[in-house]
Amino acid sequence: MKLSNKGRYGVQAVFDMAFHTQGEASQIKDIAARQAIPSRFLEQICQDLKRAGLVTSKRGPRGGYRLARPASAISVGDVVRAVEGPLALVAESPKARSSGSSSQVIIHAFRELSERIENCFNAVTMEQLAQNAEQLGIRRASERRLNYVI
Repeated sequence: MKLSNKGRYGVQAVFDMAFHTQGEASQIKDIAARQAIPSRFLEQICQDLKRAGLVTSKRGPRGGYRLARPASAISVGDVVRAVEGPLALVAESPKARSSGSSSQVIIHAFRELSERIENCFNAVTMEQLAQNAEQLGIRRASERRLNYVI
């Protein structure tokens, strides 16, 4: 199974919010720069994440996107489903569902494999990814400081 760029970027963006912002809003340009994601594409992804209830947004100079719930309550599976849709290896065709069809065996096997993959994705939380980043020695982004010059 291979995730599209949209799925990978979605996970990267939510990880970035969990790891670098510590509850503060993060702007698209900052996430895009840290994660090497095209800004315009990231805007679309963040809208999908917002519709799924994983992130919230705020307008204005201190605005941006932040996690809608704790990082421990957001799994990789939640993010992938929000931007990609269901985690399924194959789509079932109505023809294959008919009784006595030999393709039912294959469909059943792929359905079981899809469930196993989904369970793996659901088992990893954004908090765990943030902890892994700390263990790997990845530095958090420094706090935004506003400098006023008169």
